Amino acid sequence: MAIVEARPFPFVLDPPATALIVIDMQRDFVEPGGFGATLGNDVSLLRAIIPATAALIKGFRDAGLPVIHTRECHRPDLSDCPPAKRERGNPSLRIGDEGAMGRILISGEPGADIIPELYPIKGETVLDKPGKGAFYATPLDEILREKGVRQLVFAGVTTEVCVQTTMREANDRGYECLLAIDATESYFPEFKKAAIDMITAQGAIVGWAAAVDDIVRAVND
Repeated sequence: MAIVEARPFPFVLDPPATALIVIDMQRDFVEPGGFGATLGNDVSLLRAIIPATAALIKGFRDAGLPVIHTRECHRPDLSDCPPAKRERGNPSLRIGDEGAMGRILISGEPGADIIPELYPIKGETVLDKPGKGAFYATPLDEILREKGVRQLVFAGVTTEVCVQTTMREANDRGYECLLAIDATESYFPEFKKAAIDMITAQGAIVGWAAAVDDIVRAVND
């Protein structure tokens, strides 16, 4: 066991039972010219977390612990993309339309892939998810239980949408959740703050939050 200094109080981490989940660090969300940028967002805010996220991934790899990557994307025929999701947002450029990096958020297209700086290595799990949460319509829960995982560390984007949604899903399934503060971000900084406040409120009602350095130190003790 290792103690991680965290909000709202220290997190007791059990490295052999812990996995890292890196949420949606995809080109369409993080790179200039991608889907996120076409919606008017400043992607430099998300790019700023790449070094810390890379350090977190390296820490888990060095410790021999599981690293799981997710990508929000859909089948080419859009059969897993409800109209209610596709029709919101920018009416001139929607999921499935041709964008600067191929069809937007479609499995197999360049924009839907993970950025090169954080690309998975051989043996790491990559899950394509059609929803905001990583447990919806994926085998994530089964994968984690097969590995004996009961604690999850979270990184990725965006804090208030896909990261928070997945943490809430995990919490409902009995996992203890720890958010890496400097390895997650939002296009709206105030939303990141609000999400972390909500996650850690009422005695870690959804989970804890801690700095990358403290997490890496704990998993490598």
